[in-house]
Amino acid sequence: MSDTSDLPRYRVLTGPDDVEFCNRVSAALDAGYDLHGSLALTFDGDRVIVAQALIRPR
Repeated sequence: MSDTSDLPRYRVLTGPDDVEFCNRVSAALDAGYDLHGSLALTFDGDRVIVAQALIRPR
C-alpha cells in the first residue's frame, strides 16, 4: 500500500449512481478508508445522486 499520510481522515464522495461512483468508493476502500454511516440518495429530476461518507482509521 502506498503512503496515505497526506489523505484526509474524513471525506464524502458524491455523484450519479453509476459504475464510476462505485469505482471511486472502491478505490477509497482500497486506500484504507472505511464506510461511515448510511449511503444518502436523492433524485435531481434526471438521475439518482448518491453520497457516501468515508473515514480513514488512524
